[in-house]
Amino acid sequence: MPLISETSERRVPVQGSRLDLPAPGAQRRGAPQRDRPQGQRPQGQRRRRQRPGAARWRQVGRGLGLAGAGTTILAALMQIPQRFDGLLLVSNAIANVIGGLHRLGGGLLQLVGVLVVALLAVLALLLLVGGLVRIVRAVGGRSVSRGAGPARIRPVATTTRGS
Repeated sequence: MPLISETSERRVPVQGSRLDLPAPGAQRRGAPQRDRPQGQRPQGQRRRRQRPGAARWRQVGRGLGLAGAGTTILAALMQIPQRFDGLLLVSNAIANVIGGLHRLGGGLLQLVGVLVVALLAVLALLLLVGGLVRIVRAVGGRSVSRGAGPARIRPVATTTRGS
């Protein structure tokens, strides 16, 4: 039954808006068709059932493989102290880390020094330009102060008291 959309006067079927879902227990696309009742197998086909011992032997094999890998790695780690002095190896690693941090700190200090010098150069240029502008204004006859002339004195208003 198609879904129906109501318009102002008539009912119009809506195409493509129906959701076609398979009914529960229905056959899926691509699945082989069943011509037999549930629970019966076709002739010549047997359900393969894994023996309980096979899963156990597989688990034993995986466990032996993991244990062998762990043993091999531990044996290799035990050989390291014979080839290298472990304490020397650790102390060299720490010395390299400290040396790297020292070089990093030195580089950062040099960068800060360059920035300080650049800021001082910019400040010096600003001061130089500001000083030259003031000298030009003073020599050119323009007033240095913001006012147009001498300050004017305003008379103070007096009040009379009636007695």
